[in-house]
Amino acid sequence: MERVIEPEDFRTIYSQAYAGDRFWQELSAPGGELFEWDPTSTYIREAPFSYIREAPFFRDLPLEPTPPTDILGARVLLLLGDSVTTDHISPAGSISPYSPAGRWLIEHGVEPVDFNSYGARRGNHEVMVRGTFANIRLRNALASREGGWTRHFPSGEELTVYEAAMRYRAEGVPVIVLAGKEYGSGSSRDWAAKGPALLGVRAVIAESFERIHRSNLVGMGILPLQFLPGESVHSLGLNGTEVYDILGLSDGLQVHKRLRVRARTAEGTVREFEVIARLDASVELEYYRHGGLLQYVFRRLLQEAHSG
Repeated sequence: MERVIEPEDFRTIYSQAYAGDRFWQELSAPGGELFEWDPTSTYIREAPFSYIREAPFFRDLPLEPTPPTDILGARVLLLLGDSVTTDHISPAGSISPYSPAGRWLIEHGVEPVDFNSYGARRGNHEVMVRGTFANIRLRNALASREGGWTRHFPSGEELTVYEAAMRYRAEGVPVIVLAGKEYGSGSSRDWAAKGPALLGVRAVIAESFERIHRSNLVGMGILPLQFLPGESVHSLGLNGTEVYDILGLSDGLQVHKRLRVRARTAEGTVREFEVIARLDASVELEYYRHGGLLQYVFRRLLQEAHSG
């Protein structure tokens, strides 16, 4: 290496590193200081800090956070078992033309041969929210088949998870997820928290959480709640058809505060149990109070801009 490599070789090569080849140089690119977002793009939608009114995480965002309130009259969007991975929650693989994401792409002029994958379209929230809980191997106890299906209550109609979530939203009904052990295991996929947040999931009640995914849920304003040791969906006799109230949020949150959950069946039976709010640090209390990490940072930037 000492005989054949000279420092000048590196200087020559790296001085042209950004020039690119002929094909790169022939690409046309817009000018200006800001990127010109294409509203018709099916790959990349408007970025949060460029067009605030277009970003789903900042729509109708008040300048000051509103205090957390109890979650009342919630329905279960999914009833899941143990070891639900982030790929079950937000798959990265192929997009079915019969799925909500596939139908959205077709409606916007994309042929199935050009669908690519969820992983390739992770810059488009319209695709990713429709792909949330759409893994074909997901087992939801509320549905009669595997995949991204669930049951809407009280109608009992079986719908895709996305369709059910949108119906609950139109009805003004908050939704939660019930799960077993190791919820959110696998890779620390950000859309596994972003997607449920956009579906309207307010809380996940599980026996345990994967460490990073629990933190990501808090960062997206979703409350991770843990059953007390020895308790679970099965031991408490829950089946996901109940209406849920999560009480104790409105009178102040603390690290690992115990909250009371009340589940009412259609027959009028009420089951009450306690859960642990897995807000593990004081800064997470702030994130949750703001509705998530993005909102927290955004408001901090606004405060600094006004004070400066």
